[in-house]
Amino acid sequence: MPSERRYRLRKDELKNIVQEASRRFGEAIARVIGKDVEIREMADGTELIISGGKTIFFRKDGALFPTLRIVDLIEIKRVVVDMGAVPYIAKGADVMSPGIASADPDIKTGDIVAIVDERHGKTIAMGLALVDGVGMKAPKGKAVKNIHHVGDRIWRALEKS
Repeated sequence: MPSERRYRLRKDELKNIVQEASRRFGEAIARVIGKDVEIREMADGTELIISGGKTIFFRKDGALFPTLRIVDLIEIKRVVVDMGAVPYIAKGADVMSPGIASADPDIKTGDIVAIVDERHGKTIAMGLALVDGVGMKAPKGKAVKNIHHVGDRIWRALEKS
């Protein structure tokens, strides 16, 4: 298994990440990303983007995703799930339509969304919308692909950074 490596970002790479993050998650994110940013490459090729000692984003298959650590600091659409779905999602299951209590109607297929529990309003996972927000409360089918959840390898890496 390949080992992990860490390196600092060059100014041009940092500028590109800030621009992409601002475009996707709002201008406020630029204040979260400091000038001293490093990348930690995980053994599977996932890149953790660390700023100020905190992992704020990860890049997987070329796409930039926020970590659960900064989800409350960015502009992101939300999918609220009922409490019966929470244990499954927290173990990595995708979000099925019957488990959705509500969803932002502005969600488009392919959007990155925060998956939030209905009782406490806590974000338990990040996902990729498979259907538009209006169609998420269908009687059956998969609505959101789970890409990062509490307890996964990225979450465990957050605790180390």
